[in-house]
Amino acid sequence: MDVEKVFHMSGGVGKTSYAKNSSLQKKASDRVKHIIIQTVEELYIETSPKSFGIADLGCSSGPNTLSIIKDIFQTIQGISHKIMHHCSEFRVYLNDLPTNDFNSIFKALPEFHLLLREDKKNGVPSIFMGGYPGSFYGRLFPNSYLHFVHSSYCLHWLSRVPSGLYNEQGRSLNKGCVYISESSPAVVPQAYFKQFQEDFSLFLRSRSEELVEGGRMVLLFLGRRGKEHVDRGISVLWEILSRSFAILVSQGKVEQEKVDSYEVHFYAPSREEIEDEVRKEGLLKLERLEMCEIEKSEQGMDYSTKVAMAIRAIQESMISNHFGERILDSLFENYAKLVQEEMAKGDIRPITFVLVLRKI
Repeated sequence: MDVEKVFHMSGGVGKTSYAKNSSLQKKASDRVKHIIIQTVEELYIETSPKSFGIADLGCSSGPNTLSIIKDIFQTIQGISHKIMHHCSEFRVYLNDLPTNDFNSIFKALPEFHLLLREDKKNGVPSIFMGGYPGSFYGRLFPNSYLHFVHSSYCLHWLSRVPSGLYNEQGRSLNKGCVYISESSPAVVPQAYFKQFQEDFSLFLRSRSEELVEGGRMVLLFLGRRGKEHVDRGISVLWEILSRSFAILVSQGKVEQEKVDSYEVHFYAPSREEIEDEVRKEGLLKLERLEMCEIEKSEQGMDYSTKVAMAIRAIQESMISNHFGERILDSLFENYAKLVQEEMAKGDIRPITFVLVLRKI
């Protein structure tokens, strides 16, 4: 499967869209928003550019996309008045894979521009916004072009399903599982880790060339607490997806061989793995690395349904391509029930890493 041609968050604004089912990501982003604000303030004071270049990598669609841009814009407006150095223009580049629903973002831009101009009697800087389709695992922008790069819940997605998950005959070595599990042979986590190393190092090299000297990045992505790949974090949610498929197999709705050949292009790195890759590349200084755990506020089936809908909005494009659309409703009905059962055993606590990097 060509991930770049297939993978995207569910578009539009319907019941199963990412726009309607990304509140969990928004809650996590809001909790660490102060880090983004502080980083932008420090960057602007140091560089004070007339034209400020921002890229949101993996922007997807929905309200979360423009919310962070508004926060950055207002932060710079506030600090520029304090230091009496006004930015004359903002350049905002919204990046995602070509299959992303950019149209939903573009439709929201007129109202967004009006919102930024509310109560600004002295006017606001010119704002130039546009879509930039393409994979961020490689170059996207000219040299020394960006001041600030933001990416929220994207870098745990790999550029492809690791080739090391399959034998010479093309059969999966991780049968019955869509991700690393307790039953996975050692070659499975090794293959995922190797792909993460290749992708993350390429990402760092590419951004280091595109950032201006002193430019910053704030990256949010899912990870794991320690060396063990299987814990009460994100790995549980993938294990539940495997079990949801197993139910459909037992009901004769899906063939076991079809499930065996489905693997997610995802990896949850540890703190040490992230630090090692940044250190090896040596192109960016890691100024801050924090681990954030988001506690759930909903209870019972409400939370289970919200998690199931969020996973569906994220995985629907890949699952539909591999299995067809007909299984989606029953698959995620099973998923919600299994999440509720799993929560009875104890909370599921995925963690988020927040990285602040500066171009040396």
